[in-house]
Order: sequence, then C-alpha cells, then structure tokens
Amino acid sequence: MSRDANNLTGIWQGLYSYPQALAPVSFTATLLESGAWLSGSIHEIAREHDGAPVEVYATLLGGRDGRGVQFTKTYDGTNGWVHAVAYDGALNDDATEIEGRWSVPGAWAGKFLMIRPEGRRAGQLREAFERF
Repeated sequence: MSRDANNLTGIWQGLYSYPQALAPVSFTATLLESGAWLSGSIHEIAREHDGAPVEVYATLLGGRDGRGVQFTKTYDGTNGWVHAVAYDGALNDDATEIEGRWSVPGAWAGKFLMIRPEGRRAGQLREAFERF
C-alpha cells in the first residue's frame, strides 16, 4: 500500500521565527490529513519571557485548500501556556515544505517553515533552516 505523496499526514520538522532579535524555535508536528481537514499535535522547546527553555505541547486543527494550508495551534496548558496561534502557509510543488506566517492577533507575528524529513529531503533540512 503506497501513500499519496501529496497527503500531508506524517511527521514534520518545523521552525518559527520572531520579528525581533529572539532565537527561532524548532518544533515537531504530527499532521493527519483527512479530506480538506488537518489535525494533529506539536511538541516544542520554547522560551519563556526571561529566556528560560520550557517544554510545551499543542494540538492543531485546520484545513488545506490546494496549496494553501491554514491551522490553529492551541497550547494545552503545559507549563502555563494556553494561548492559540494562527498559521497560514503555502505548500511547495512536491508537498515536502510548508512556508508562511504565524500570528497571535494583537501580540506577535513571524515566519514559519515546516519540512517533511523523508528520503532525500532529510539531508536538506539543516540547509533549509539556515536560509530561513
């Protein structure tokens, strides 16, 4: 049984950046695509306001329309993180990268990149994050 290469279901490595001089944050996302719907979970080591690392978890729920990918990441309350973040991105031609913008309305916004590290793409992950 082969899976549809354009289906987004799987493990993705991601990185989001802030508009200020804060270090980018890497994350791991598990996506499940069913029809036009996306769901899943995210694990990351983020930074508190004082710069201390904090392990946090979130769920995601959203959708896909062609190359457009939108979802809301909602932190589950671990270590006091309970806010939601909107993601709006575009899928590349071979369905291995999603790039776009994230925002917490009225507070923060920045860029994000997600890469499906399978096969030949795994070796290119670091280079993609460096250019990001």
